[in-house]
Amino acid sequence: MKRCLQLARYGETGVPPNPMVGAVIVCDERIIGEGYHVHCGEGHAEVNAFASVCHPELLSRACMYVSLEPCAHYGRTPPCAKLIIEKGIKNVVVGTVDPFAKVNGQGLRMLREAGINVRTGVLEKECRLLNKRFIISQTLDRPFITLKWAQSTDGFLAPSIVGRTPIFVSTLETLIRVHHLRARHQAILIGRRTAQLDNPSLTLRYWSGKQPLRVVFDRNGILPGSLHIFDGKAPTLIIGETDPEKRHRLGTYDFLPIDYSRSRLPQILKELKTRGVQSLLVEGGRQVLQSFIDQNLWDETHIEVGRFDFHDGLSAPIISSKIINDSESLFGHTILHNQNYVF
Repeated sequence: MKRCLQLARYGETGVPPNPMVGAVIVCDERIIGEGYHVHCGEGHAEVNAFASVCHPELLSRACMYVSLEPCAHYGRTPPCAKLIIEKGIKNVVVGTVDPFAKVNGQGLRMLREAGINVRTGVLEKECRLLNKRFIISQTLDRPFITLKWAQSTDGFLAPSIVGRTPIFVSTLETLIRVHHLRARHQAILIGRRTAQLDNPSLTLRYWSGKQPLRVVFDRNGILPGSLHIFDGKAPTLIIGETDPEKRHRLGTYDFLPIDYSRSRLPQILKELKTRGVQSLLVEGGRQVLQSFIDQNLWDETHIEVGRFDFHDGLSAPIISSKIINDSESLFGHTILHNQNYVF
């Protein structure tokens, strides 16, 4: 099962919104086939594992290990549970049940009804953590939400403004990690002030993968079309009440009108889920980040703490009763990871 998990991770940027899955086929204590889900819409892990077997005559006495319950429905591909039955496998070991409504135990039932011996719950916590974004999205009916910001050692996002040159906490080395983080999310969200003051591109430049959807608040439609977010290099969704005709003619973004008399975050998360967005990275600014925290709409944090004090300036967001689940050192900076879920 550890090998299944190792294989599954190779699909982290290719399979969303599908889950990462790895499969291993063992006969006489030797691996005779293995595979993982590479790209959404293509062959699943079980299909690729079977395709790698050089001696199919061994399958009748082999055991298949798979990190997530085999699917039991027809989607873009046929059911994997049906394929396992057809291949003559007699024993299957599953890491965790798939919470997706069209599967959720039905794959296990199909295998057992076919007379296959099925064991579940092997390294279950590790298998669930591997697909935390998929599982949270399925169970809470919203995208998995990661809050990301960088702050000084004394807790400021930015120092008091001196001149016109911004001071950034992140370095080129830590930006590589940020772009890896972006690659693992399907959408990135920022507020109007961040778009206006920092003019970020919000694209993958230091990591490979599909460009995430750029989501930007702009209630009154004041962001100019000259900003990077309107360059057409990545899909973009502007959220607000007003969409200026001159800017709209650029044709480089979608516009989502929302009702500002109601809480905006649930409306946005519902729209993103409808669009198939499974994971959302919130990059700022402070007010936007704090609004997610105050409404308890977050699952993890990625907080980069630099090496210098700012002494004053714009304070970092505050997480009440903050518990640091994990921290790591990265090129002299510290990365703090908070976790707002239990597996």
